[in-house]
Amino acid sequence: MKNFIIRAITGLTFAAVLIGSILYSPVSLITLFSIVAALTIWEFGTIVNNHAGASMNRLINAVAGFYLVFAVGWYQMGLISGREFTPYLLTLIYILVSELYRQEPNPLKNWAYAFAAQLYIALPFALLSVLGLHYDSFADTMNYEFIFPLSVFIFLWMSDTGAYLVGSLLSRYFPAKLFPRISPKKSWVGSIGGGLLCLAAAWGIYAYEPKYMELWQWMGLALTVCVFGTWGDLVESLLKRQVGIKDSGNILPGHGGLLDRFDSSLLAIPAAVVYLYMVVL
Repeated sequence: MKNFIIRAITGLTFAAVLIGSILYSPVSLITLFSIVAALTIWEFGTIVNNHAGASMNRLINAVAGFYLVFAVGWYQMGLISGREFTPYLLTLIYILVSELYRQEPNPLKNWAYAFAAQLYIALPFALLSVLGLHYDSFADTMNYEFIFPLSVFIFLWMSDTGAYLVGSLLSRYFPAKLFPRISPKKSWVGSIGGGLLCLAAAWGIYAYEPKYMELWQWMGLALTVCVFGTWGDLVESLLKRQVGIKDSGNILPGHGGLLDRFDSSLLAIPAAVVYLYMVVL
């Protein structure tokens, strides 16, 4: 019961901060996810340094991730130009050149994990501002439409909830596993249940705010987020299985680390951006 209460308080606080930051303004969204990106990269660096034989420079990579998310957001708002990305590019060069002088035993691993952190963690969080900020060529203004970044997390939460509930109820009758080698508890019937709940959430969003997209477009986005979110969860499960850990960290009491909480979104966010640019924008 004590663990349940801790999990509940942490989960509610986590959801309230995330939703509040997305709803309040683009600045609060960018600020929150710049911090989240830095902390998640630090957590990723701790994992690979302690369990994968690397010596990734966590500070440099965390600062680089923070800067990328912040710079992309401010660029989307029209507050900076492309030249402000120069420090980030110089940091990437530094990551390469620094291994010439660090004399670490596994420079290739350090390069691989450093650039993996930027692509796997920093870039998806940076794309949240691309989801939310859209240029109106007719009015010559940049509009913040929080419904798009918020919908990604709503679909991910619905997918997890539906998969858990339907899987718990029906997996004994339909025991086919989704990826038994990586995640023995995930079942096909649970994943289907998560997808159906995502479609229901898409209908609810369309009914509440029909001006942005047609119903079929919302449903397409929901399924895209559901599928890629499941893959994102499995990717992190594969990472943890490879290095032999249960949780990515302990920053969130009862829930593990930030990578545990955002694993699904790291593939779902880029997929949502691609979907919206192909189908809507």
